[in-house]
Amino acid sequence: MSGLDRAWPELSSPTPYVWAEIKHASGHLIECEGLEAPVGALCEIRLDDGSPGILAEVIAFSSAVSKLIAFSEVTGLSRSSRIRVLSRQLGLPVGNHLLGRVIDSLGRPVDGRSLHCSNLTPQYSGRLIAPLDRNPISKSLDVGVRAINGTLTLAKGQRVALIAGSGVGKSTLLGMMTRQTRADVVVVALIGERGREAGEFISEILGPSGLEKSVVVLATSDATSVMRRRAADTAHLIAEYFRDQGKDVLLLCDSLTRVAHAQREIGLAAREPPTSKGYPPSVFGDLPKMMERGGCSDADGTITSVYTVLAEFDEGADPIVEMARSTLDGQIMLSRDLADSGLYPAINLQGSISRLAAKVCEPSLVSLATGFRRLWSLYEANKDLILVGAYERGSDEELDKAIRLRPLMQDFIRQQEHENCSLDEAHMALSKIMAMGTQ
Repeated sequence: MSGLDRAWPELSSPTPYVWAEIKHASGHLIECEGLEAPVGALCEIRLDDGSPGILAEVIAFSSAVSKLIAFSEVTGLSRSSRIRVLSRQLGLPVGNHLLGRVIDSLGRPVDGRSLHCSNLTPQYSGRLIAPLDRNPISKSLDVGVRAINGTLTLAKGQRVALIAGSGVGKSTLLGMMTRQTRADVVVVALIGERGREAGEFISEILGPSGLEKSVVVLATSDATSVMRRRAADTAHLIAEYFRDQGKDVLLLCDSLTRVAHAQREIGLAAREPPTSKGYPPSVFGDLPKMMERGGCSDADGTITSVYTVLAEFDEGADPIVEMARSTLDGQIMLSRDLADSGLYPAINLQGSISRLAAKVCEPSLVSLATGFRRLWSLYEANKDLILVGAYERGSDEELDKAIRLRPLMQDFIRQQEHENCSLDEAHMALSKIMAMGTQ
């Protein structure tokens, strides 16, 4: 049993606790009878020795049997252990005291410091906004990355996927966006990361300046599936709270794929049938609902969401990638070939798109960005012919222009990790490059 479980405060209940009996336990899955609790309820498992209990979440029920998944190891669990309900829905005491802190899925600090606050807010459970009540998207968001600001301009309230394989610079790009985005609050969900990588991201990539205005929700790869899945909900809940305070929030979720993996484990434990690539139906029902929690509010606040997605299979064969593409408002593709060639951030404009850029940019800028991406994609499509010398200059005027501007376009994409490029600077650089193409 972890020390974090012992640090979790006992929640108040309007009715006396009713203890349920355990009937079956296998791994982290526990079945009991007599527990009247909805799916998603937070429960405590009291062990025989009287020590502080283990936390668990209700994931399913059938007839009189409820199924739970424990948040931590269940060493010491026996048939005589008992279960009671602590909270019937996810809720956290959120507020400005979370800024600059690293917490787990249940809002408990994991950065080695106590969470001191004299005026904790009441348990906040989030607030869903009806689609027709949302304010229209009308303002651009400066993320400080030249390639994104110039050719894939994002809007406040947009939801976008960052799609790539492993080891091509996703975390570095997220760190750049965290430090440089002009947002009031940044919420970072690190889900399924190795402990070493999570520590390096917080201390080195994010850094003190980035952490100052951020809240990091951490659930490493050794956490149980329910902790990893709930970490995503906790991050969205915190983002919704600050949005409701009228703030512009940047929500970075790394990664959506590992959230899907956690939901797959939960769904299979609840005996859902596996469907596409082994994912149960709940994955394709729950993740779109989660992604819809971003966007503009019915007041002044916004949530701009960026979800990293690991491309695990061949093009078009990964259901999570395809779901993200169809649900979100655009995608940013990272290329291993560009990363191997030393071009960072390794943003490949071929396949990348921001579907809301035209709503927040002047038509002239949209035209320049479209032309830039067209030339980039044209070069990529003919790259092999060009490199082996099979293409004869003068055969295609557009391709000749793409070849001539290629070094300048690569310099436009390339950006140092701690370099900041504003929207205006990115648009000026873009205009200069495209003007040279007409000469």
